[in-house]
Amino acid sequence: MQHTLTLHLVSEATGQTLDSVARACIAQFPNTEVKLRHWNMIRTQIQLRRVLRNIAADRGPVMSSLTDPALQADMEAGCISLQVRLLDVLDSALHFLADETGQKATGHPGGQYIMDDSYYQRIEAMHYVLSHDDGQETGGLNEADVILVGVSRVSKTPTCFYLANRGIKAANVPLVMGIEPPATLFETTKPVIGLTLDPERLIEIRRNRLTQMMPDRRPMENAADYAYIDLEKVQEELHWARRLCRRHNWPVIDVTHRSIEESSAAILELMESR
Repeated sequence: MQHTLTLHLVSEATGQTLDSVARACIAQFPNTEVKLRHWNMIRTQIQLRRVLRNIAADRGPVMSSLTDPALQADMEAGCISLQVRLLDVLDSALHFLADETGQKATGHPGGQYIMDDSYYQRIEAMHYVLSHDDGQETGGLNEADVILVGVSRVSKTPTCFYLANRGIKAANVPLVMGIEPPATLFETTKPVIGLTLDPERLIEIRRNRLTQMMPDRRPMENAADYAYIDLEKVQEELHWARRLCRRHNWPVIDVTHRSIEESSAAILELMESR
């Protein structure tokens, strides 16, 4: 039986942490349809009262990551008044760390979002990805933290951008059968990691890409389109790319059943082991 639920997420900052926690938990309840309502950057009583009015209009439990004690107290009182359940997702962790450190939490809103060295490292990594995407600027591959290679549409670019958000300079170089990769790829001292995909899944992604690029034209109307999404040719292309990676001792990650986050975690693990 399918259940429905409205879940309110109340955050003092961008709400990314709270959203990630909520989605990770929701995934464990496939028979429940959850509508998420986000209330971010809540830092004043006026803002909080507006949130509580909206909760009253669309009742549902509340997950909160407020750290300001006064706002926390008002949030709790408001939820009691509305008779909706409230979970403070940071409360247990903050008490745990306070006990371990012997210090009191500052209660400073958005304390994790500071423009420190790691922040500027992420910005620099993002600029690097932009200028080294899809085989651009191959002369700068030795400036990378990692280089991703693979045939077209195996998620190299989105994976690089995700890694950049972690402060990792990631370049990607497309592997095109019949075209020799740039010499700098074989000369670099930086880790090179291949990405691959199930051929049928890859064809599905490529077919959708062709449709988006040329909505008025059916795929396979010319030889190039045909080779791009023909099963036999795609299998040959993937086998060629794997052989190339094996020849140069580049590890390969199959991303068929992995999200971008999972693929990136595997890449970071390979980088650490190296």
